[in-house]
Amino acid sequence: MRVLGIDPGLRNMGWGVIDVDGSRLSHVANGICHSTGEDLGARLLSLHEQLTDIFHRYDPTAAAVEQTFVNKDGAGTLKLGQARGIALLVPAQYGLSVGEYAPNSVKKTVVGVGHAAKEQVAHMVKVQLPGVVLAGPDAADALAIAICHAHHARSGDMLARAVARAGA
Repeated sequence: MRVLGIDPGLRNMGWGVIDVDGSRLSHVANGICHSTGEDLGARLLSLHEQLTDIFHRYDPTAAAVEQTFVNKDGAGTLKLGQARGIALLVPAQYGLSVGEYAPNSVKKTVVGVGHAAKEQVAHMVKVQLPGVVLAGPDAADALAIAICHAHHARSGDMLARAVARAGA
């Protein structure tokens, strides 16, 4: 399974690709899509084009996106939601369903603590993907989202196998 993790953002959208073979995770690539353009529509289009290019280059078979949390800045939350829409749209255009994970769930899966700092997340990503060179904090978060999805997919596979064995 090749997983693309996406950390949505209107200015900077982090992305990270990992390969999953059983319990083995390996880093493929990571980076940050920087939006360009004067207005919101142009910025969203630039993110769409960049994320589409990543799909063409790395051909993921699974995708995961971090859920948006609502904060005090309603306008900022709405803009982030629009960028998140791009992060959900592109995988859907390629026929993939998208795993969605709350920030605390990603941190708990990768670090072991739901309220971990960004530095702790980046450190644990480096531990789980030895030799990775991170393009920045947004890319580290995207790789953490991909790792979280891989973990949950493995758990789901193990559960399905256990159910199948019990029914056999």
